[in-house]
Amino acid sequence: MTPDLIVRWAADISIIFLSIALLLTAFRAVKGPTLPDRALALDMIVAVGMGFIVVIAIRSGFTLYIDIAIALGLVGFLATVAFARFIRSSGMRAETEAGFAVKPHPMAYDEGESGDGIPVVSADADKEG
Repeated sequence: MTPDLIVRWAADISIIFLSIALLLTAFRAVKGPTLPDRALALDMIVAVGMGFIVVIAIRSGFTLYIDIAIALGLVGFLATVAFARFIRSSGMRAETEAGFAVKPHPMAYDEGESGDGIPVVSADADKEG
């Protein structure tokens, strides 16, 4: 058994496992009950795609593919951050997402001009009492 044959077998087995992971992740991206599940599945699809690229780079010996996988990882990270900011800014409304109850931070309220009874929370509230 030569080292080249071992690497070839390992690459073939890796492709099989990555294919299974891609199918399961695509199922979660389509079926996912909530938006965060879908965003996480898309991030995982990027990671599985990076795995495919790296295995092909090892199998073919063309190391430029490693640089492409790194660039894909950076773009995938930025996409994940953008999705997270979108999810956070949407406020996770109860009618769109089941199971999440998000309360705004108390510092976000201001009594304002109308004085409609919303309590004002200051940063020095502990020092005053």
